[in-house]
Amino acid sequence: MNFPESRMAPRLVADSQSEMTEIVLPNDANTLGNLLGGRLMHFIDLTGAMAAFRHSRTHVVTAAMDHIDFIQPVHVGDLLILKSRVNRAFSTSMEVGVKVWVEHPQTGSLLHVASAYLVFVAIDTTGHRVPVPELKPVTADDQRRHEGALRRREYREAEAARRRQAKQAYAAKKEAELAKS
Repeated sequence: MNFPESRMAPRLVADSQSEMTEIVLPNDANTLGNLLGGRLMHFIDLTGAMAAFRHSRTHVVTAAMDHIDFIQPVHVGDLLILKSRVNRAFSTSMEVGVKVWVEHPQTGSLLHVASAYLVFVAIDTTGHRVPVPELKPVTADDQRRHEGALRRREYREAEAARRRQAKQAYAAKKEAELAKS
């Protein structure tokens, strides 16, 4: 498939940065008035998808949310500020980092409440994977995140291989047990 040259030109991290602000309402909270973790994950996924879309300039789907830290609770009435950026682009996928802060509405103070890493895959309108542009890290922080994304990808791949082997070993054991019966 051919892509316009401008769509595949290398991009800077700054080109993908996205920000979203939400107010936490009662329907977003549990019975204690704290933001539901699943609702926060939804906001994180949306913000991450925006960064991936800005980098790839095509449809993206979430492939993994392989790490998330819930650091502090968020309460009804708080303002959530979510910021995302592409950390590294691979052939058809991108790792996106999302950081979440809560802004106290009366004081304006900010508190880091969550961080997550997600992987998005670029697809065309038929759902087939498509290549994504190269990511050019510029700052030292860009480079640190770029290198960290590669380490996390290697870990994800090793973990997937370990799960496949465990599944195969379990299937072989079950087959052997059935053969003895």
